Amino acid sequence: MPTARPGSHPKLLSGQRALFDIPDDVAYLNCAYIGPLPKPALAAGEMGMARKATPWIVAQSDFFTESDAIRALLGRMINAPGDTPGQDVALVPSVSYGMAQAASALGPGLKPGQEILVLADQFPSNLYPWMVLAEQKGVRIKTVPRPADDDWTAAVLEQLTPAVAIAALPHNHWTDGGLLDLEAIGRACRAQGTALCVDATQSLGALPFDVAKIDPDFLAIGGYKWLLGPYSYGYLYVAPRWQQAMPIEQNWITRKGSEDFSRLVDYQAEYQPGACRFDVGERSNFALAPAAKASLELLLDWGVENIQASLRVRTEQIAARAQDELGLTSVAPNRRAGHFLGLRFKGAPPADLPARLAAAKVYVSIRGPAMRVTPHLYNTDSDVDRLFAVLRDVL
Repeated sequence: MPTARPGSHPKLLSGQRALFDIPDDVAYLNCAYIGPLPKPALAAGEMGMARKATPWIVAQSDFFTESDAIRALLGRMINAPGDTPGQDVALVPSVSYGMAQAASALGPGLKPGQEILVLADQFPSNLYPWMVLAEQKGVRIKTVPRPADDDWTAAVLEQLTPAVAIAALPHNHWTDGGLLDLEAIGRACRAQGTALCVDATQSLGALPFDVAKIDPDFLAIGGYKWLLGPYSYGYLYVAPRWQQAMPIEQNWITRKGSEDFSRLVDYQAEYQPGACRFDVGERSNFALAPAAKASLELLLDWGVENIQASLRVRTEQIAARAQDELGLTSVAPNRRAGHFLGLRFKGAPPADLPARLAAAKVYVSIRGPAMRVTPHLYNTDSDVDRLFAVLRDVL
């Protein structure tokens, strides 16, 4: 199904379970933990791994062509503005690696007394690199407290003072889906010269992200959750204004002329154009790259706008049922990403809840005070019914 055009109505999608190897008796409502590989991605990965058994069929061009195709697909998904598709996208193994690149690029401009803004209970991969940088540069971490009304956007804007040099934020909170209006936050950051670094691991692939509108300085994404890709394969968007920064790693394939293997000892000071200089070494990964590419193609075929609209219907139905039947609350729909739901208990969740759910082959996550329910297009009404059957029994 094609991606919804701007201004068009998203198309609700369902019935995609056949594309995944999920048994009928498994209710996997845990995409925010690990997204399952679709069958086309699994097949592509198996073919890629098999090539290593016959390395004489791997051409020199294969070190470049698939990587460039993957950059272009990710660039399409985020509406990257580069003239060459994907030229602003680097291939990285993790968000922590991507944020280390961002911290290295932004660090020289920091002055003692400035601040780096993060959210309360933010995921560690978008915190630890900034903690180290803060200690090195004599700046401080400024934490936005969790807002009582779940309005993260207003809370961030209130704390976004001129002293904030870097805002390191997610698109939605990883524990309960609390949403940030990154377009509004991006405008505020640009108005006062604050760099915006976004971790979109828990959103990209299920929640539209428009680089042209948000204009982040850096955007890092782990590909194994909502991008339905393999583990340790991710992406880093680098705004053109930072593409001359020094990368944290120096490897052969990111240098100018690396396509000609016979002249690699003609050492080059110049890098490949665009964000390629920030690629991790051995980025051509012949096992993982084909799987990542197949998953991106599937998501773009479905259309991220369509995925978001479809999952919002599902999570709103679950939220309403949880409130009516069990008295469980959640972030209001207008302040929550549509693909993400955190059900809140009165007090801590029952200690045996995860084990009781898993015994019934129902899979969710407990994160802090919330039970994270994160479905995808492979889920059915039967999956939801089984979730509530266990919750009624436990509660």
